[in-house]
Amino acid sequence: MLISVVQAVLLRELAAVQRSVQAYPDDAAVWALPQGLPNAGGTIVLHLAGNLQHFVGAVLGGTGYKRDRAAEFARRDVPRAELLAELASTIDAVRSTLPTMREDSLAWSYPEKIGGQELPTGVVLMHLATHLAYHLGQLDYHRRVVTGDSSGVGAVSPLGIGGE
Repeated sequence: MLISVVQAVLLRELAAVQRSVQAYPDDAAVWALPQGLPNAGGTIVLHLAGNLQHFVGAVLGGTGYKRDRAAEFARRDVPRAELLAELASTIDAVRSTLPTMREDSLAWSYPEKIGGQELPTGVVLMHLATHLAYHLGQLDYHRRVVTGDSSGVGAVSPLGIGGE
């Protein structure tokens, strides 16, 4: 059951990231960097997509995805259509990987060391979910600051978890 809940949370948050990208008025706004903000919205999206495609898709699902973390933070002016395509690939990786996992695998060591440590797979998945939520919040604030639009995109709704 926990794997399906983690999957539901990841998919809910990724859908909110998609809605956030779509809520920017144009490609340039995604890449605006107001003073005081460390990353543009596009950078956050590239980082989230790379992170999950690596840790869920490649490591757990064997997708063959090759992460370039430095490029996640160095690329600029990537069109929203390309950002959305990366998010679609990320959603596919989550949807195709997590249902294949056994519940008891959450207690097993994650196949890759994290920060030089072996951690249980369940701990890594929980971290990935909270990491995604953290950056979704940053993306939401970035969009609001850049556009001046304080309306939300339905992020962090309890709907979509547990079959609702």
